[in-house]
Amino acid sequence: MERVRLNKYLAACGVCSRREADRLIEEGAVQINGRTADLGMLVDGTEDILVRGRAVSKREPKVVLLYHKPPGVVCTEKDPHAERTIATEVDYPIRVTYAGRLDKDSRGLLILTNDGDLIEEMMRGQNGHEKEYVVRVDKPIEVSDLKKMESGVFLEELGVTTKPCRAKKIGDQAFRIVLTQGLNRQIKRMCLSLGYRVVNLKRVRVANLNLGDLPEGKWRELTQEEIEELWRTLKVRGGKQNK
Repeated sequence: MERVRLNKYLAACGVCSRREADRLIEEGAVQINGRTADLGMLVDGTEDILVRGRAVSKREPKVVLLYHKPPGVVCTEKDPHAERTIATEVDYPIRVTYAGRLDKDSRGLLILTNDGDLIEEMMRGQNGHEKEYVVRVDKPIEVSDLKKMESGVFLEELGVTTKPCRAKKIGDQAFRIVLTQGLNRQIKRMCLSLGYRVVNLKRVRVANLNLGDLPEGKWRELTQEEIEELWRTLKVRGGKQNK
């Protein structure tokens, strides 16, 4: 049988991305045939592989789910203090994990999959795929401040200036914003730097995928056509970013 690097194997199993697999291996959380794994190890799938004590199985079909995450659900694999996590909320027969996070108090579109390659592609910040949000703040928002967001806002606590984006006012205290980067709590930080506090944040689109009328707390499987279009969109954006 063909032998592949352990991080690639774990990604193919849908456990996590390759980068996250390397972190788990470095932490000593991966065992092969009863021994702690090392970075760069090669496997062929016949081994007994455990990640944090759970057996890894590769031969599952690749699936991609579109999930409408409610506020209060935490994007985490393991958190003893979290009352609601993706694992407890999404009852799906195949183990899936998230490709791109949403804060606990945010809601909206979340992609779940067991395809490690897709997770890796979605998590690469330089690929610049679009993410669209509807945001409501605590007071009337000025169009001039949206223009500042579009040009880029310096986030002092992170020491970076956000990339140019698109923003449009849709109500006295509401706006839409399309980002191509994913800094930690980016929209909330941008708003706070301009004197606003976010009271409701909902992600309505990722790349070519729209939340549509999917009810909160529900999920659906993507069609093969949607998955293929998602890959095309990610590859096109990635190519543009790397030019």
